[in-house]
Amino acid sequence: MSMSVELKASVRDRVGKGAARELRRQGLVPAVIYGDKKAPLSVSVSYKDTFRKIHDGGFLSRVIEIEVDGEKHRVIPKAYQLEPVRDFLVHVDFLRVGKNATLIVDVPVHFVNEEKSPGLKKGGVLNVVRHAVEVSAPANAIPENLVVDLSGTEVGDAIHISAVTLPKDVVPTITDRDFTIATIAAPSALRSSEGAEGSADEGEEKGEE
Repeated sequence: MSMSVELKASVRDRVGKGAARELRRQGLVPAVIYGDKKAPLSVSVSYKDTFRKIHDGGFLSRVIEIEVDGEKHRVIPKAYQLEPVRDFLVHVDFLRVGKNATLIVDVPVHFVNEEKSPGLKKGGVLNVVRHAVEVSAPANAIPENLVVDLSGTEVGDAIHISAVTLPKDVVPTITDRDFTIATIAAPSALRSSEGAEGSADEGEEKGEE
């Protein structure tokens, strides 16, 4: 289950590029809190704390409690903007989370027991089709990740969403098919060998003609 974390923020009286540059010089990042049928609230948050939470992973699927000048707001990050050249954080959007809310979030996929996969032991390659899965989940029960157990998987196997145990009330947004999360692909050397054998067979058949 995703743990609530906290950021401290202050209300921004000024907006615009000049005000944003001044905030960044002070080690702050412009942000906005919106949603839940309330007026948007322009705030500033600590650059250091926010940037660290982003790079810790799972930032966009984690409920956060933001304290704005003494008042607490329960939110989930919806987007953040990075300066394209320097990878510098320039803005964050937070969505208010109402009581008993259900959210649509991307949850990272985590693979375990690779050492117990016969296919991988033979040199097979884990081909990840989805690094994250979009799910509908209660705001207070968003999983940190979805665990895929690779025990017993062989070369050629495909792991589908049906093989993943989901927490209660957490459901994929894709419901019309049992979609693939990953496959165990044959080693490239084996594929090359099979391809060469196929070419040789074709040559022999032509020769026989």
